[in-house]
Amino acid sequence: MDVVEFRPEPSQYAYTFGGVAPIREVEPGSVLRLWCDDAFGGTIRSTSDLASANLRMGFLNPQTGPFSVRGAEPGDTLVLHLVDLTPARDWGASTLVPFFGGLTGTDRTALLNDPLAERTWIYEVDRARQTVTFVAARSDLTIDLPLAPMLGTVGVAPALGEVRSSLTPDAFGGNMDTPEMRAGATCYLPVNTPGAIFSVGDGHYRQGEGESCGTAVEGAMDVTLIVDLVKASQATAPLWPRIENDDEIVVVGSSRPLEDAWRIGQVEMITWLTELLGLDRLDAYQLLTQTSLAPLANVVDTNYSAVTKVSKTLVPGLRPLDGLHADLRARATSLT
Repeated sequence: MDVVEFRPEPSQYAYTFGGVAPIREVEPGSVLRLWCDDAFGGTIRSTSDLASANLRMGFLNPQTGPFSVRGAEPGDTLVLHLVDLTPARDWGASTLVPFFGGLTGTDRTALLNDPLAERTWIYEVDRARQTVTFVAARSDLTIDLPLAPMLGTVGVAPALGEVRSSLTPDAFGGNMDTPEMRAGATCYLPVNTPGAIFSVGDGHYRQGEGESCGTAVEGAMDVTLIVDLVKASQATAPLWPRIENDDEIVVVGSSRPLEDAWRIGQVEMITWLTELLGLDRLDAYQLLTQTSLAPLANVVDTNYSAVTKVSKTLVPGLRPLDGLHADLRARATSLT
C-alpha cells in the first residue's frame, strides 16, 4: 500500500466542502497519515480563552485536505476506513459559544433571552490511563472519562457544484459529529464530482450523543486511514453517508427539523436492508422497526444529524460490498 503523510500548514486548511482545489491526488488503496487541528484551530488553550474573543466565524472546523482520488467519478462510492485516531495534544477544550448549542437561543431558534455566560473547560489527557479529565468550573469536582477519539467531519464535495461550510452536515457527509466515526469504522460516501474531493477534521477526544452544548472535547488528531473506491458498475452508491463497523451497519441522516434527519436515516437503512437481504421494501420496514437503534449525532449544527443502526448479530447476512469492511480491517493490521 502507498503511504501518504501530510501535515498541513495553516494556510492550507479548507473551511468548506466543495469549492477548494485538491491539495494532492491519491490512489485507491492508499494509506493516509494525517494531522488534523481542532475545531477552534488551536486558539482555545486555557479556561481564560473565551469563544467571542478567539473564534472567527468562517474559520472553524479546519479541514485537512481536500484530496482527490484517482479514477473516482460521479456515481462511484468513496470508501474511507479509519485505522487509527490518536490525540495529538495532551489537552482538549470545550466551550460555550454565544447563541450556539442545543439548550440556548440560537440564530435559528430566535429568543429574547441573553446568551448563556461564556465559559471554557480544559480537559487534560492521560495517555497511560487513556482518560480525559472533567474539571468543574464552580466546584472541586473532577471526573476521569475514557478517551473515545472520533472525527466530527468526514465528507466529499457536494453535488451540483455546491460549496458548503465545514460546519454543515448533509448528504455529502460533512460535520455529522457522530461518535460512530471512530477507529475501526468504514465510511461509505457518494462520489458527486470527479476525484470525490474529500477532507477530514474536527477531532473529538470524546463526545456524548447529541453534542448538547455544541462543542465536544475538541482536540487535534493524528489520523491514519485507508482510501478505497467502489465503481458504479460494481454497486449503487449510497444517497447518504453509511458507516460499517464490526458489529453494526449505520446510516447518518442530516436535516432540520430533527425528525426529518431521523426519517432520512430510516429510509436509507430500509434501502440498504433491501439491497443486502433481498427484501421487499415493506418487509425491510418491518424488520427495521423491530431491530434498529436511533441515537442522535448532533442537535446543534446548521443541520441536525440522526443515526440509524442495525446489529449484525440480530440480523445475519449484513455483509456490504462482499465483505469490504472485513478486508480493510485485515489490511489495517499491517499498519498498527
